Amino acid sequence: MIEARDSGASGTTSGRGGKDFWPAEDQAPGKSRKPLFLYGGAALAVLLVLAGAGAFFLTRGGDEPVPRLSPTAYTPEYDGEGTSAIARRSADPRPVTLAEVFGDDVKTVASNGFTYTLAGTDLKTDCKAATWGAALQAQLATSGCRAVVRGAYVSKAQGFVGQFAVLDLADSDGVRQVLRMLDPATGSGFVLPLAAPGAPAFTKGFSAAYAQAYGHYAVVCWVQKSGGGLPKSLDQAVSASLPVEKPAFFVWARVQMADGAGK
Repeated sequence: MIEARDSGASGTTSGRGGKDFWPAEDQAPGKSRKPLFLYGGAALAVLLVLAGAGAFFLTRGGDEPVPRLSPTAYTPEYDGEGTSAIARRSADPRPVTLAEVFGDDVKTVASNGFTYTLAGTDLKTDCKAATWGAALQAQLATSGCRAVVRGAYVSKAQGFVGQFAVLDLADSDGVRQVLRMLDPATGSGFVLPLAAPGAPAFTKGFSAAYAQAYGHYAVVCWVQKSGGGLPKSLDQAVSASLPVEKPAFFVWARVQMADGAGK
């Protein structure tokens, strides 16, 4: 079972899913994940109240305020199984691109009864421009962040929105440290949700994020019921997240290239 961290409450437990978080089969994401279990509807309602109290705002020049949001439930996976060939960026020096991450095969993604359409993409080589939080941004600089790639997904039929993000760091040690600092319990900061035409904005309210180490890449998948409403259960939030993970498949092509170069 994956235990999600309630980022708004004290005394929370660590959300470490181990091998249950990303399936070993085919060494690829998006296949299955053991569900989170909801121990009573009141628990999730408390999470929603706590999440609603946790939104802050920042401004960029003359822009409208940007919400500084963090997920209510956060589950990181640190081991990076199967990606040791690209544990260092020196073995995988080619810059990541939008076309590579968001190819035609992930313009529409579907799984577990959820179908999402890609509403917008963005690549920032200034990692501060795609994140909030001074502590997180300082760690990104220390970890050699070269780019943040983001995509916004919307599931109109099921009423969910999703965010997919890749952070290109210097090595896997830096990735693990960044995943720790992304934990809302640290208050260090998080990835800014990408605003996209036709996609409801992420807002305060319940949301769930899953973060994974893939060699020198940190991958974040973040979902929310449109408008910040309460999902039926935490299990539903897990199911809603599975399709949004699919752009992470780009990593495996890079692993194969690095493996081939090393032989």
